[in-house]
Amino acid sequence: MTDRTVPSDERSYRKKPVVIQAIRWLGGDYKHLERFCGWNWGRADAKDVEGPNDGEGVVVWNTKEDQWLKVPVGHWIIRGVHGELYPCDPAVFEVTYEQV
Repeated sequence: MTDRTVPSDERSYRKKPVVIQAIRWLGGDYKHLERFCGWNWGRADAKDVEGPNDGEGVVVWNTKEDQWLKVPVGHWIIRGVHGELYPCDPAVFEVTYEQV
């Protein structure tokens, strides 16, 4: 008898401790956004992407998914372990990350 995991096994997993970089998009500070994202951000209307309904209309380019992602005001922008950028809801960010 071998000990192997079958797809129906339910198990608990803990997220590996990985240090990420992130900024919170509060609107208006485009220079700060450019310093963090480089060329991988833009106004939604300039990228022909329907932006969030918050008046700022910002998107970031996610290289892993090869697409523009909407960033509502108040959301965090995370640089992932592979350098990809993606938005994160503040409530999710708060329970997932702590400052180091």
